[in-house]
Amino acid sequence: MNQTEYALIVAGGKGTRIKSSVPKQFLELNGLPILMHTINAFYRYNEHIKIILVLPKDDFALWDELIKKHHYNKKFILQEGGDTRFQSVRKGLSKIEGDGLVAIHDGVRPLVSEDIIGASFRLAAVHKSAVAAVRLKESIRVSDQDNTKAVERSKFRLIQTPQTFVVSVIKKAYEMREDETLTDDASVAERSGLTISLFEGSYRNIKITTEEDLIIASALLNANQL
Repeated sequence: MNQTEYALIVAGGKGTRIKSSVPKQFLELNGLPILMHTINAFYRYNEHIKIILVLPKDDFALWDELIKKHHYNKKFILQEGGDTRFQSVRKGLSKIEGDGLVAIHDGVRPLVSEDIIGASFRLAAVHKSAVAAVRLKESIRVSDQDNTKAVERSKFRLIQTPQTFVVSVIKKAYEMREDETLTDDASVAERSGLTISLFEGSYRNIKITTEEDLIIASALLNANQL
C-alpha cells in the first residue's frame, strides 16, 4: 500500500560561519537560492510530494521577495520555526495530518539526489527509520586534553540528511523533553526506543556551512549539468 510522502525541510541558519549577512539558505548558488535547489530536488524525486518548509518568522519577508524575484511556483506549506532545530522540527511535524512517511532534511543540502531520497522512503517503509550516512575518508583520533588516541574509523559514520521516518513514530518521539544532546532526528528517535537504520548516503550530499562549501557545491552542480 502506497504511503503519503512528506519532506520536512528545516532552514534556520544565520550564515555566521559563511561570513554572510544573508542567511545561508538564501545565498545564490548558480543563479538560484540554495533553498530553492533543495526544494527542487524533492520535486524531481516525486512531483506529488508534500513539502513543509520551516523558516524563522523573521525570514518570511526575504523568502517572499526571493519567490517573486525568481518567479518560483513550487508548492509548500510554510511553518514558523522555533528557537532551536528541535523545536522547529516539532512545529513542522505538527503540520502533517494523518500518517505516512516523512523525510526530514537540511535546507542547505541542495545536492541530495533522487536516488538517496527514494532509498530513504523505501527503507523507512520497512524499518520505520532510514538515515543517510557515509564512511569516513580520513583517519580520526580522540582527543582528551593533552592526550590523543587513534580510533578505528571503519566503526564510525558521518550522518547526513534526509533522515526519514514513519510519521506517527517520529511525532511520538518529538513529544519528549528537549535535550541539548539530541543533535539530530535520529538521536531523538533513538532516545524514544526506535532502532536506527542507516543507508549509504553520498559525498556529494554536502551541507553548505562555509565559504568553501559554496565553491564545492557550485562545481558539483556544474558537473551534474555536463
